[in-house]
Amino acid sequence: MTTEIRRLTEEEAKTLIGWAKNEGWNPGLFDAERFFAFDPEGFIGCIVDGELAAAISAISYTDTFGFIGLYICRPDMRGKGLGKRVWDAGMARLAGHVIGLDGVPEQQANYATMGFMPTYRTWRWSGRLKSAPQMNTMDLSADMIPELIAFDRHFFPADRKGFLLEWIKAQHVTAVVRSEGQISAYGVLRRCVEGFKIGPLFADRLEDAITILHRLATEAGDAVIHIDVPEPATDFTAFLESCGMSRGFVTARMYKGTPPTISTEGLYGVTSLELG
Repeated sequence: MTTEIRRLTEEEAKTLIGWAKNEGWNPGLFDAERFFAFDPEGFIGCIVDGELAAAISAISYTDTFGFIGLYICRPDMRGKGLGKRVWDAGMARLAGHVIGLDGVPEQQANYATMGFMPTYRTWRWSGRLKSAPQMNTMDLSADMIPELIAFDRHFFPADRKGFLLEWIKAQHVTAVVRSEGQISAYGVLRRCVEGFKIGPLFADRLEDAITILHRLATEAGDAVIHIDVPEPATDFTAFLESCGMSRGFVTARMYKGTPPTISTEGLYGVTSLELG
């Protein structure tokens, strides 16, 4: 058995996203293209006899902040230490960074032994929403992009201009609310293997978050929508529950290194459990 640890090609990154589908993670249909275009060096795999056996994403947003995700070993190759090899390679790539991840409950104790500490939990909410008026929403226009990047920085641990320029491309729907001439809320809708996901959903006010939610749910039509909501957003989760949406699986946002300072008030929907 010959093994090699190396950067993945884009096609191999698509294979990894396919594994995420098999794990029940319901990735977006265009996640591989968007993720890979942002940081093609960030996908690392263990190749066994010429075939991908285990992989991880270790995305570097800046020189000081990175994010771990898509940590998967092919089922028939588990128990051979291959997952640990790609984990070590991913951590080596992000050496010197504060590193975030969203950990499932069964792995949180393991991550804690590696220096990751939890900051808040995130619950996935799923269901359908009845349409409601969204008179003050608008589509994102090109001239608003610098404003959106600046607004996003309040809620994410690093400047991620490069990522956002990929994330708002044509396959995704981006809606904004503006107040006093500035963006005060925005959300992105993307088609997934099952239904649609909304993420991120950031807003200065709860009512604007709800307005964006309704607008994007309208775009989704009769399909089920999913949104990963941080635990501190209690008023928003109460609204989702009142609409008949169901709470599903839970993860914990964990950081290795000093947790970054961001505004959790206004963080209504995580962009992606894979990239933060």
